[in-house]
Amino acid sequence: MSSPWRPWMQRALQLAALGNGRTSPNPLVGCVVLDRAGQLVGEGFHQRAGTPHAEVHALRQAGERARGGTAVVTLEPCCHHGRTPPCSEALLAAGVARVVVAMRDPDPRVAGKGLAQLRDAGVDVLEGVCEAEARILNRGFLHRVEQGRPLGLLKWAMSLDGRTALPNGSSQWISGPPARAWVHHLRAQCDAVIVGGGTVRADNPLLTSRGQRTPEPLRVVISRSLDLPKQAQLWNQSEAATLVVHSSSAPAEQLDRLDGLGVERLVLERCEPLELLEALGQRGCNQVLWECGPELAAAALRQGCVQQVAAVLAPKLLGGTAARTPLGDLGLVDVNQAVAWSRSRLQQLGNDCLLELSP
Repeated sequence: MSSPWRPWMQRALQLAALGNGRTSPNPLVGCVVLDRAGQLVGEGFHQRAGTPHAEVHALRQAGERARGGTAVVTLEPCCHHGRTPPCSEALLAAGVARVVVAMRDPDPRVAGKGLAQLRDAGVDVLEGVCEAEARILNRGFLHRVEQGRPLGLLKWAMSLDGRTALPNGSSQWISGPPARAWVHHLRAQCDAVIVGGGTVRADNPLLTSRGQRTPEPLRVVISRSLDLPKQAQLWNQSEAATLVVHSSSAPAEQLDRLDGLGVERLVLERCEPLELLEALGQRGCNQVLWECGPELAAAALRQGCVQQVAAVLAPKLLGGTAARTPLGDLGLVDVNQAVAWSRSRLQQLGNDCLLELSP
């Protein structure tokens, strides 16, 4: 039987999604507050890390009307002192009689302790309403907390015959304006956009959301030897920050040049995708976007750094046996070794089609 709290939780999830791409390392959280009669008296969402949480916004709006009422929250209220006070204490101070949550917070600082504090104080606590939807919404946060690295999305655009560029490297534009606008929206939901040195040399990308997110996602270039062009849009950091990842053997003159441009650098021993994601996880990134060439994309897949794939398919034929394809060698010797994605979604983007895959 469907829970009577489900419509309110769905509203809270809608509110939580408004913070998409802006709350890392925190999760997306929404909250609605109902009075004793079940009428909506307050709502809010977590807007940015370091600012008040969803419960605080909703309780402020509700005021005294929250006393004896119900708070419907998409995630277990926090119970620890961080950059903001505990939300569990705010709920107790407001005098709510019931708290309905979609899911527990896997963060070890919370992990059931917030709900226990509420129950110990006599608050009626109900768990698991719309839990599946809440987990999907916060899949990036959950992945970072549970795996120690951000969720990885791999995106590419290709022609109907599977080409991402002509043999001479020409690739602009395979997809149309609606698909490119979708990419900008996708970047806005991610904390970092990752490319390799080859993409910087071939495409001179900007890698921003075109203002859909403030601040823009971190632009990451991974290049062991720093074989990078002297002039590139990524070196201008007036719009977005850039991080260049390289090995300890990179030439000194290249290091000096990047330092002179004010570009942040990170030295990694192996300079591999998995090592990079572990470093980005430590920086609080919940979700990253791989917009790289075939070799780096294949390495990311081989190392388990990709949890979702988004492929834009354009109704064009490029031909050419030497033309670029989305992926390099995955090391497969049998078709049955290929990873089978269990979920797929197809939608139209102008004249192009978008295929999204997830486990």
